[in-house]
Order: sequence, then structure tokens, then C-alpha cells
Amino acid sequence: MTHLPSPPSPGGAEPGRPSPSGYTRKPRVAVVFGGRSSEHGVSVVTAASLLRAIDRDKYDVLPIGITAEGRWALTADEPERMGIADRKMPTVEQVADHEGAVVLPVDPGNREVVYTEAGAVPKALGEVDVVFPLLHGPYGEDGTLQGLLELSGVPYVGAGVLASAIGMDKEYMKRVFTSFGLAVGPYTVIRPRDWDRDRGAARDRVLAFAATHGWPLFVKPARGGSSFGISKVEGPEGLDAAIAEARRHDPKVVVEALLRGREIECGVLEFEDGPRASLPAEIPPVTAHAFYDFEAKYIDSAEGIVPAPLTPEQTAEVQRLAVAAFEAASCEGLVRADFFLLDSGEFVINEINTMPGFTPISMYPRMWQESGVGYPELVDRLIQAALRRSTGLR
Repeated sequence: MTHLPSPPSPGGAEPGRPSPSGYTRKPRVAVVFGGRSSEHGVSVVTAASLLRAIDRDKYDVLPIGITAEGRWALTADEPERMGIADRKMPTVEQVADHEGAVVLPVDPGNREVVYTEAGAVPKALGEVDVVFPLLHGPYGEDGTLQGLLELSGVPYVGAGVLASAIGMDKEYMKRVFTSFGLAVGPYTVIRPRDWDRDRGAARDRVLAFAATHGWPLFVKPARGGSSFGISKVEGPEGLDAAIAEARRHDPKVVVEALLRGREIECGVLEFEDGPRASLPAEIPPVTAHAFYDFEAKYIDSAEGIVPAPLTPEQTAEVQRLAVAAFEAASCEGLVRADFFLLDSGEFVINEINTMPGFTPISMYPRMWQESGVGYPELVDRLIQAALRRSTGLR
């Protein structure tokens, strides 16, 4: 066990906002990671990269991990313990330093984090000026954590409550995009009530969808990421197993038609004068996998092509569409927008990710690296944007 972190001390190279005592100090960044979703390990890996990159001369850092059960835990500031080992993802439990819990007061006038442990007096850990929420998936990237931070009055990096919820729910994301004139691929949805009331009717609706759009289909959890729970289904015989697998992660399921074309991604970053798009990337076909699944992304580290080999006109168009998707969903801070470039030449948006993978080899940082914004600068820009932004209605 290590000692509990001390509150930030006065002074520092970079003045922060005035504290209740009147002195200025370095802004304190709480890096929050882990969480209750199936993307827990991905979040831990992302946090390790960010902890290495954040400028310690400019920011005071407080790492907080959320365990798979939902406990907010103080963790060691030791990113070397937070990597993939023997093809296994890390967990918050591996770096949690204490058995107690971290509490963020739900009081806009008090940003002081408190550590509690059974049988001990609660210990104040000092104020937090901004939260960098590196959680992926439900219970963190879907607006739930953002809502807590809004109630607490603590600024945070990235999308707000509404945009986070839209970005997590593939059905409503598509509905928003369509309403703003962005092209999406054919899809149908199996809601929990549909499945509970009449599984046969729900299955028949998917079969009718396949009769119109053809096989294969992609069956996905509606609110998930990192390709967990996704199946490529070649025919009716594989449908039940694919739905069951998706429902292991989310009772709501989205079924999408295959789009034949190239997979193109584009990053969006909010600058002082508004959002700008990065150079796009291309995800080439992964021959060792049925599609760009979890193992291809994180275990085997399939390489994307940055920048994507597109014409200048295609590059400009996908950048325009990425910013349009950012604006349509009312995003803030950052987004990775994923598209298909169809054989017809049309770009169709697949989805946005409001907190994309953030390791140096992840596509979002790589696209910005090629666009002239290196990883440490990217982290700094996101923190500074969050510090400038107030919580509440905006």
C-alpha cells in the first residue's frame, strides 16, 4: 500500500484557478478509468497512455479507477502496470492501492474529493479542477458519468450528457444523423420488449430485413463498443446465437446490413474557433479475422493506414461529414467518426465514438499526429478546452 495522495500544494509553474484559500496552483486533473462495462480493460490501457503523456509540470494528476463492480478506487500512478500482458487486458484491481472508496461530492460549491474507508475518518484529498473520463461503454461513456459531473459542477473532457447518450445508442445515433441529412446504412432494431413479448416475431422481422438487404448481417449490442458482442451472421442458422451473444452485453440489439466499401475514419477536435477534422484513416480488410473485431483492434493491433489513400475531394468530403456528425450530435471536445466509402463513391456514416481509444497507436491520436497535433499536445488541448467550458446548460 502507498500513502494517500496529498491535496495539491500552492504554487507551481502554471497558475490554476484560485482555490478557496486564495492561492493559485496547477490545475488538478482526475483521470477516471475502468468502469462496469465490458470495455473495462480497454479503458485501463487508454489511461496508462494518458498518464504517461500528461504534462506533470503543468498539471497535478489524481488517477481514479472504477472497478468492474463500480467502486471508485485510488490507484497507483504507475502506467507500466496497466498494459496488456500475455494477451490479457488489465484491470483496475491490479493498480488499486487502497480498499476504501473515493467520493466526489454532489455539490457545485465543493470540488473536494474525499477518501472513505470502513472504521476510519474520511480523508480529504483536495480539489479536482477537471475530470478526464476515459471510460468506454455504458456506465461512463453514455452520459451517466457526465450527469454526475454536471451535478457536481466539475468540468470534464469530452461530450456532455446528451451527446454521450446519442453516441452510445446506435439506434438513436442513426436517427439523429438521418434527421440532419447524413446517410446511414440499412438497419433494424430488436428492443428488449420485442424480444420478451414475442421472440418469433422479432426473429421474423430480422429475416424479412435479410430478405430485402441480403446476408451477411451484423448483429450488435445497441449500446457498446470495442466490437464486443458483435457477430457477422452468414445465414438464418446463425441468427439466434448472434442475438444471444449481443444480448449478453445489452438487451437492446441492432442488426445492420453489410455495406460493401472501404472503412474510413476521421477525427474531430474542438479548437478555440470550433471543431476541425483530422486527416482521415483507412482500416484495411483484416484477413485473419471475420471483421475488425476486438482482437484485431487491441490484441493483434491491426494496422490502419494514415492518412487514408483518398483523393483530395474525398478527403475534404469525409472531413466535412465528420464535423457535420459532431455538430448533429451536439458533441464537445472530441469525436472519432467512422464511415464506409461505398463503391458508388458515397460516404455513409456508421457511427461516432465520443471517447475513442486513446493509446498512441489508436486511430484517433494517430490521425491527429499526421495532422500536426502530437499526443501530448492533443491531451493538453482537451484539458484546456474542458477548463474553459462551464458545466450546466450551454
